[in-house]
Amino acid sequence: MQQQNNDPVYSKHVLEMLTVANEFCHFIEQSEDYSKKNILEFIHKILPMLYLKGILMPSVVVEDSSYNEKYVNEMQWEHVFYAIKNKLKDDDDFWMVQNTGLNEFEPQKHSLSDLIADIYQDMKDFVMLYQQSSVYAKQNAVADFKNYFQNHWGERALKASKRLHELIYQPTRDPFSDENKLGLEE
Repeated sequence: MQQQNNDPVYSKHVLEMLTVANEFCHFIEQSEDYSKKNILEFIHKILPMLYLKGILMPSVVVEDSSYNEKYVNEMQWEHVFYAIKNKLKDDDDFWMVQNTGLNEFEPQKHSLSDLIADIYQDMKDFVMLYQQSSVYAKQNAVADFKNYFQNHWGERALKASKRLHELIYQPTRDPFSDENKLGLEE
């Protein structure tokens, strides 16, 4: 038990991340049951928590990479993608100006449902792998999570957060007095 207390895979930050990631995954898996408004509001609130927890994840040394597994397959990813896309309809696709290097900027088209499905995949893989009984599986889960935060889902969370902010708080719209104009009807 003493070893668990000192092992970073059992740290407070990992366990908190596990809780938030699990809540995110559970909600996304049930997104067909929620209104567009509920989906946008939930994701808008939980993405900053995921991002903060991602920053705080400890570095771990993976002693045996053979315990690394992926759980979300293409069919599951597509199910999440289309469930969100069907709720968002015209609000799914958006443009962002991206720095393509050497101070060159160009507009790029993004899909909020694609970003959310990618984040879901990384969260679900983390949750499922971490739940395995082996400490080696937990090491792989935490190491992959930190890597994917830095190189994959972290940037997607920021892009999605920006888009959600625009949808909810557009300056020409008042989300509290006229929700139908916002496209957030129940």
